[in-house]
Amino acid sequence: MALFDDPFNARLTLRQRGCSCGAHASQAEHDAAPTGDAQIERVVEGAVMRALFPHDAQRRAFLRSVGAATALAAVSQFFPVKFAAEALAQAGTPEKKALKIGFIPITCATPIIMASPMGFYAKQGLEVEVVKTAGWAVIRDKTLNKEYDAAHMLAPMPIAISLGLGSTPTPYTMPAVENVNGQAITLAMKHKDRRDPKDWKGFKLAVPFDYSMHNYLLRYYLAEAGIDPDADVQIRSVPPPDMVANLRADNIDGFLAPDPVNQRAVYDGVGFIHLLSKEIWDRHPCCAFAASQDFVTQTPNTYAALLRAIIEATSYASKAENRKEIAAAIAPANYLNQPLTVVEQVLTGTYADGLGGVKKVADRVDFDPFPWQSFAVWIMTQMKRWGQIKGDVDYDGVAKRVFLATDAIKRMEQDGVTPPASTTKTFSVMGKPFDPAKPKEYLESFAIKRAL
Repeated sequence: MALFDDPFNARLTLRQRGCSCGAHASQAEHDAAPTGDAQIERVVEGAVMRALFPHDAQRRAFLRSVGAATALAAVSQFFPVKFAAEALAQAGTPEKKALKIGFIPITCATPIIMASPMGFYAKQGLEVEVVKTAGWAVIRDKTLNKEYDAAHMLAPMPIAISLGLGSTPTPYTMPAVENVNGQAITLAMKHKDRRDPKDWKGFKLAVPFDYSMHNYLLRYYLAEAGIDPDADVQIRSVPPPDMVANLRADNIDGFLAPDPVNQRAVYDGVGFIHLLSKEIWDRHPCCAFAASQDFVTQTPNTYAALLRAIIEATSYASKAENRKEIAAAIAPANYLNQPLTVVEQVLTGTYADGLGGVKKVADRVDFDPFPWQSFAVWIMTQMKRWGQIKGDVDYDGVAKRVFLATDAIKRMEQDGVTPPASTTKTFSVMGKPFDPAKPKEYLESFAIKRAL
């Protein structure tokens, strides 16, 4: 008797394998899998079923008799759906080669930008136009409207978009971090003798966007000094390209901003670097490569090729010996539009601090693509802390759906980069340990926070 003729044998196969692809504990877990690979597997499964049962009536009758999950498990016994799906994602011809990717002109976008002039996109068979964009709200809206296929985003933005914070809820993904560190608190020169944040009551400070690491790190830093970021100071959103002009015009007292904004303020003589963000949380995430779930699932080959290009560019940017070459590639007007010396100071970590000193901090900015899901959990604790999220939060579930660590692992391996063994890790922010398994306890431990 053939296996397809015996539903009992097919059900036994399902119990032994767990799901139709063999990678999950149950078919329900398989169906709920958040990554693009799960969607690719469904495409392959459907193709196999149509090949076995070319007539719709025949196929429906078979599925009714044994159930869809059992049928797919039986098919997988003889046809390795999971491996076929991986082959499709890794080597398939991109469904769409001409792409537009929006970016903000800051060094956090280095891998996304440099991948164009330095050939990383072309190597993957893609024709990518990287489009300079004015601000983060514009980036968000243009990707939601599908004017951009993917985008450079702040790490919290895909979470905010998925949760419907500031926009209509739309499933969004973050398969790669662009940079770690790479930010600083810069103050106007008139405040060079007011370095203690306890003395900053009444300050007007800028961050690039409400849903940003800049906002959360600045708030964290102020609160640790006993300053309520909503009651004692004003924090406003200012697009990065406008920050130095606002500092020069005395509209703000300082900002926590991405580079090269901080270094440009020093270069122009209007500000000094008070603190690098790595001194608040070393190797924190900043910006990211992001794409809608629709893009991931509807063009899986294009998505895989694009992610491979981004991760390869990120790996190249992580090497100190490549930084000056990269600075020359991204400094021109169509990208960062900054003096080469400003970009070099940021990328090499040898820089003027605006107070007459020259600092050497090799990892002032670094590039590490892995989207640790514990990063996402920490971000959501701060969203909750400052009232951006109301009600209960599914920390673990959202982290897994948005920060696609599994996809990053596969693409890193393809690029010859050894990925981490886990998708979460503990870390400390200003000396306070964070355990991603205990977000509620962490959140409740803060003295300054909004009503939870």
